Amino acid sequence: MSRAGAVTEGAAVLVIGATGTTGSRTVAQLAAAGHAVRAAGRGGTPVPGAVPVRFDWYDPGTHAAALQGVDRVYVIPPVGDPDPAAVVLPFLRRARAAGVRRAVLLSASSIASGGPAVGLVHQALPGIFDEWAVLRPSWFMQNFTGSHEHARSIRTDGTILTATGRGRVAFVDADDIAAVAVRALTDVHAPCTDLVLTGPETLSHDDVAAIVAEVTGRPVVHRSLSHEELRDRLAALMPEEFAAMLAGMDRAIEGGAEDRVTDSVERLTGRPPRGFRAFAERELRGAGRNAPAGPGAGRVPMLEGGGGTAPGEGGGRHDRDGGRARR
Repeated sequence: MSRAGAVTEGAAVLVIGATGTTGSRTVAQLAAAGHAVRAAGRGGTPVPGAVPVRFDWYDPGTHAAALQGVDRVYVIPPVGDPDPAAVVLPFLRRARAAGVRRAVLLSASSIASGGPAVGLVHQALPGIFDEWAVLRPSWFMQNFTGSHEHARSIRTDGTILTATGRGRVAFVDADDIAAVAVRALTDVHAPCTDLVLTGPETLSHDDVAAIVAEVTGRPVVHRSLSHEELRDRLAALMPEEFAAMLAGMDRAIEGGAEDRVTDSVERLTGRPPRGFRAFAERELRGAGRNAPAGPGAGRVPMLEGGGGTAPGEGGGRHDRDGGRARR
């Protein structure tokens, strides 16, 4: 794939959810490469290297201004909405009519074209844009370091709670997702396909707990829940339908659905993806000594104002990260 930038001269790339987990990294990498970037979010928060613009999926009055001078768009659907297609597809058609030539959609490894939620957006995307890509990352490594429930429970209780059993996942670093997004947005030829993005190895949550414990010097264990127990815990934090979908994803992991490694990151970026141990060494070394302890200490809400998700990402009411509760 050509590495020459192909953004129309004078045109900008619109990044929706620009303060979120993958959005912020995509903005930073685009800006570092010299591309003009419009950073979209509900608050129009200033982002280094980009022009901030207000954008809310549920307020179409914010869409036209966000699209001004835009040639390409990185699309993070509103996470937590069981039917994102209802708001995303009208926006994409409006974007195409306004002159946007390429769209890169953040979805999830567990959701194929035509599947539930963002799968319907994926299915429709090639019919709207001639130049497109769908990024389908596995579960984020950042789940264990940021404001996700896993990170909170590690800090407060030394536990990771899932319904995945011994199922294995090829966790992926959000930095690698952003690097692929930049290539998909700016290379001369669009991928025009979906790309399952993984790290270099599959790990069980028992493996993750062991690595985190070794790196931080604190005891961390994985505790398995039943599908129903996880669903009920999540339902206290988000809409019941979305909680059931996420719990179902854990059940799929238990059945082996995420036990795979792809070459997509290396093929598009020219370098291998980061492994979880290297990620943990970078992000968690020394955390054990300074981490808060005890019930409620350092508690960060799972649902915040950005995927798969993170604060600011997605531009919608349940803004967490990219496509799947920051996965």
